[in-house]
Amino acid sequence: MEFTKMNGLGNDFIVVAGQEALPDNVGQLAIKLCNRFFGIGADGLVFILPSDVADFYMRIINSDGSEAEQCGNAIRCVAKFVYDHNLISKTNITIETIGAGVQLVQLEIDNGEVGRVTVDMGQPILNGLDVPTTIDANPVLGHSVTVEGVEFQFTAVSMGNPHCVIYVEDAITFDTTSWGPKLEIDPLFPRKINVEFAKVNSRKHVEMRVWERGAGPTLACGTGACATLVSSVLNGLTERQATVSLAGGDLFIHWNEADNHVYMTGPAATVFTGSL
Repeated sequence: MEFTKMNGLGNDFIVVAGQEALPDNVGQLAIKLCNRFFGIGADGLVFILPSDVADFYMRIINSDGSEAEQCGNAIRCVAKFVYDHNLISKTNITIETIGAGVQLVQLEIDNGEVGRVTVDMGQPILNGLDVPTTIDANPVLGHSVTVEGVEFQFTAVSMGNPHCVIYVEDAITFDTTSWGPKLEIDPLFPRKINVEFAKVNSRKHVEMRVWERGAGPTLACGTGACATLVSSVLNGLTERQATVSLAGGDLFIHWNEADNHVYMTGPAATVFTGSL
């Protein structure tokens, strides 16, 4: 099996193309290959498969063997892969996902290779029961969750996968690895949750760190950046266009008022190729 190691702002993936379907025991395979000591090392294993409704079908298996419904950084990597490997020649690509349906991806070409990628991430889901949470509210703003006696206020957003956004005094130094896994499995979130810890610096700039469901702390999360921007708009903290700064770099997010879609722009990079 040929693979390409790629990343979007340090959120890294093992990308595999040429398969007709997911292999048997794909969860165990992802756990083995994503191990950073005994495998290739990655946040997830990504398969580029045929689609009946789009140019390609993306399936993402997290490093713990679970499947992610969507991943903003992975979809940028997939778009770069298919263009750079001459699997497609156009710069407007459609990619099918299990959580967000078919998404339109626009490529910026630099010296014959893909530079920045803009993804139409679709409309955010704000109804609490659909995110899903156990909260019957639309939207879920300023709701409390208490973990080990500590109370957090969060906003719930789905971008095809579930997120809760929590505002903190300092996102960079916040103890993500202590609180993230506890919040991820709280009973309020029946399918677990991605957790974003955010600090709004201005109406056009937010700092954010993330605990990803199924992967743990990562350097970037594209859907998380989108959820953070949506949350910040709903809470009156930012404009509808802002830069979200993550540990691995910046994403530009635009929640378009005209069509209610969220657009994410950022880079994707190839690291190396190999075979198993």
